Amino acid sequence: MTAKHLIAELSIQVDPIRAKHSQRFFKTGKGEYGEGDVFLGLTVPQQRIIAKRFNSIPLEELQKVLESKYHEHRLTALIILVNKFKFSKEDKIRKGIIDFYLKNTRYINNWDLVDSSARILGEYLEDRN
Repeated sequence: MTAKHLIAELSIQVDPIRAKHSQRFFKTGKGEYGEGDVFLGLTVPQQRIIAKRFNSIPLEELQKVLESKYHEHRLTALIILVNKFKFSKEDKIRKGIIDFYLKNTRYINNWDLVDSSARILGEYLEDRN
């Protein structure tokens, strides 16, 4: 499983009309909170289906997807990261996911990306100081 394979899967679902709507909905204009975000027009359910097929993608490959200029690439990467965290019970693996997440916060630049991935930190910190 590679970043190229994941991006290719997401590319199949592109919807230019929905992408144009998302540009406005997520306030991507100059000076707005989502300034510069670029959309492909995928729905979250489409992204979740694809993410399930890529749950075993290595973090090194996920990094490439998370760095994408496309919002849906980043959201799908975060959905995968949440799944990795959720299904891992080993503290060492979970700590690695936390470190990866925190290292990449600059790519988590919109409210839906934060909402979709907040579980990682919330669950990890639930019983810690």
